[in-house]
Amino acid sequence: MPQNESPQHEGFEDELGAILRRTGDGFAADDRRELAEGGLQRGKRRLVRRRLAMTGGVLALAAVGVGGVYGGSLLSPSGAATTTSVAAPPKPRATTDPVPGKQLPGIAKIPVKDIAAVLKNNTPAGTWEIDGLDGVGQSVTGVFDDGNGRAGVSVGLYRAGTGEAGEDQVACPDKVAIPYDDCTTQNLPNGSRLMILQGYEYPDKREETKAWRAVLLTRDGFLIDASEYNAAAEKGAPISRENPPFTPAQLKALVTTDDWRPLTAQLPENVDMSGGEGAAQPPAEPSATDVMNTLSSLVPKGLTVVNKGGQSGYAYVVVDDGKGKSLVEINVQPNMADVADTIFGSGDVTTLPDGRRVKLTQQPGEKGGEGVVWWTADTITPEGFRVVVSAFNAGTQHEAATRAEPALTMKQLKSIALSPKWQKLPLK
Repeated sequence: MPQNESPQHEGFEDELGAILRRTGDGFAADDRRELAEGGLQRGKRRLVRRRLAMTGGVLALAAVGVGGVYGGSLLSPSGAATTTSVAAPPKPRATTDPVPGKQLPGIAKIPVKDIAAVLKNNTPAGTWEIDGLDGVGQSVTGVFDDGNGRAGVSVGLYRAGTGEAGEDQVACPDKVAIPYDDCTTQNLPNGSRLMILQGYEYPDKREETKAWRAVLLTRDGFLIDASEYNAAAEKGAPISRENPPFTPAQLKALVTTDDWRPLTAQLPENVDMSGGEGAAQPPAEPSATDVMNTLSSLVPKGLTVVNKGGQSGYAYVVVDDGKGKSLVEINVQPNMADVADTIFGSGDVTTLPDGRRVKLTQQPGEKGGEGVVWWTADTITPEGFRVVVSAFNAGTQHEAATRAEPALTMKQLKSIALSPKWQKLPLK
């Protein structure tokens, strides 16, 4: 084992692998390829990263579900798949690989060179290196150089659908989850909505890669999503310049140009992040409001809730007892029985008389905050209803500790996780 890895880290990887296998094994080879080639990752990436960042580790992975799909960065700058894409099992499909060179149903057939042409025509002067110009798809990735340093740039075109998969893409993230320098949203006269985010590739800033992003949600339901970096690639490349090359105003001009309209019109109907035809349905979860209100009601006396937020199946509160802020998170995950033995197969696990298993963990934080510790009570019923509660000795995971220990004891975390209120919440 490398010196910087702990047994707890190994356990995290085992849990993650089990959950990815659980949700991914339902995919045939062409399903996996479709998720990558269809470009769904770019339209969902901010939401996914926000949910992963808000959670200490594996806790939110099974809960993330934009259109039933999640993936951190499915494509590298070269276009190769870099992480597994997972979803609820779709309708049965053939298990053989598609015919080489044949376009898969539901995948956009827009010539990459056409997407690249719009990109070049709506950005400042400079030189470009663009991947896959001879191919087809709905996104383009390249490297731009204006003489001040090479910068990775990408643009994707998607059908937004409705709800989380659309409106959430143009809402600024919660700073408890993701630190950023600036984020603005704007309703445009033509009925579109625009978000411009100036943030960082890594929430803990372990590398100073800046990630600036503009997303336009058009009135007719399309997303134009552009990202740029102050390095030649999103990950793994040294910083090449102080800031990404395009200003927020230039990013806005890029995503709002009418030049995209002939291309978005070519997106097939079933490339839909909202769970329409051809997309897997998200799992049923309690609503953000229900989870957030229930968690707030279970906060022990003497603690003041100073901030709160959440998403479907997940919520957090930041509490303060006068001795410093403390972040408390919860994930409520039905239908987890098939990975229970992996998650609860090691560590400090007890089985209650009613069959519920409880796993208690105390370990260092994983998001880079100096001195942060992460305490967790993880519970599951025999039927697979999982409730995971974590607390930290800081108001966020990526900032330095504000106190020696979390504001809640392990006994209090366990009590919250075992509350009967969670199983009474309606699933949506």
